[in-house]
Amino acid sequence: MFPLLAFLADTQAPMWIEALFLKQRDNVKATQSIFREILKRHPETLYWLGDVVVLGYKNAAWPMVDTFLANCEEAGIDVKAIMGNHDVMGRPKKGQRNFQKRFPDHVPTGYAHVTDGVGVILLNSNFSTLTLDEQKQQQAFYEKQLHDYDNDPAIRVVIVTTHYAPFSNSRLVGSSKPVQQRFVPPYQASKKAKLFITGHAHAFEKFEVGGKVFLVIGGGGGLKQPLHTNPYKFEDRALDYKPMFHYLTVYREADDLHVCSHRLTDDHKGFEDGYGFVI
Repeated sequence: MFPLLAFLADTQAPMWIEALFLKQRDNVKATQSIFREILKRHPETLYWLGDVVVLGYKNAAWPMVDTFLANCEEAGIDVKAIMGNHDVMGRPKKGQRNFQKRFPDHVPTGYAHVTDGVGVILLNSNFSTLTLDEQKQQQAFYEKQLHDYDNDPAIRVVIVTTHYAPFSNSRLVGSSKPVQQRFVPPYQASKKAKLFITGHAHAFEKFEVGGKVFLVIGGGGGLKQPLHTNPYKFEDRALDYKPMFHYLTVYREADDLHVCSHRLTDDHKGFEDGYGFVI
């Protein structure tokens, strides 16, 4: 069996103001179900792509996550994470401290991790929390890391991750122009980078831009967001797959990536394999 990578995003509990406009459906219980399913599936590494909790500065927001992280540690599942907007909302510095306490390997100006020859680059798209020098430092790190991975024979495939999506049809959060401008061109120019995974938009979306694949996987528990469908802002290759709650697994076979989204069934009694493809 090939070593498994899991990707998860947007596990924050709904905010009361969001619930005025978007439908709730046992969202916190759905997140707990995803946690249990990931522990059962036992990936080698879990990559958590932001909005881990609803308000990162609130200590009361973290106990469920803390329990899950303790279970991952006991099971030998390595967890790497990047911050989303909810993790730094309200009181950014305290939110960052709380986040760093749970994810000590996290580097706010970007970092990288390798699982089974797959290099994963984790980038901070909360640009307003970074100084101009830190933004330049992150960009330099990102471009050098892609170059180094392209020239390292031990790295077979590269995945780029951020929280904010460069492309999304979400009516609420849309696409991130800064991510498009800063992170997409180096990704498209890389020889080994094959997949760009994000959250932020609470949906599953797949785009192909410049010959490269972009996935939005914001189904960890936040309230599902409506999408532009007619006309499409961007051509979604997964139009028939719109689960409310989901997470992603990836494994490498030679230089191919096998990708599968796993959805919580409508009755919330289990999971089933949803949208899958090979790059």
